Amino acid sequence: MGLYSAPAAVIEQPTEPLLVVISGPSGVGKDTILDHMKQRGLPFHFVVTATTRPRRPGEVEGEDYFFVEEQQFLDMIEKGELIEHALVYNDHKGVPRQQVREAMESAQDVVMRVDVQGAKTIRALAPEALLIFLTAGDEEELARRLRKRRTESEADLQLRLETAKEEFGYLKIFDYLVLNADSQVDKAVDTILAIIEAEHHRIDPRRVEL
Repeated sequence: MGLYSAPAAVIEQPTEPLLVVISGPSGVGKDTILDHMKQRGLPFHFVVTATTRPRRPGEVEGEDYFFVEEQQFLDMIEKGELIEHALVYNDHKGVPRQQVREAMESAQDVVMRVDVQGAKTIRALAPEALLIFLTAGDEEELARRLRKRRTESEADLQLRLETAKEEFGYLKIFDYLVLNADSQVDKAVDTILAIIEAEHHRIDPRRVEL
């Protein structure tokens, strides 16, 4: 007989839902990653973030974001309806609390994308959340992506690049680092899915409470 013997009974895998937070600097491809995950028909609940920023071409209300006026957003803050919120490049963004709670109660893995400020808040509120930091190949690649989408002035673009440098200083609060290189979105998605699959096989599963 070998050193390892299989147990007499099969041990059931824990089914605790994960709270998966995908974050990273502006322009790194968070929305693109989520779009590709959705296209695969994965059994996740994708959280829709509320924001006061203008809608970009091709974005759909209620799918990409909830686009709200500033006063409506401030009312949501006052009523405690957001898990986290931040002022990012002069626009408010926040994650609806009830949406996340209901999704996790249904035993689905919950996937949300937030900026690094938001990820810091989620880490403090839910230490067992799974935080993934998304990165581009290098600063030049990040700058090319920001210029390509043509939604920022040159001054705003430089601000975002400087902010990205600061955000890398918070890597220690994240669990994983995933490269989203040019023309390799599917590879990045495969890596994220492998991380989620591995997390579901932990001996001591994550248990998130909000």
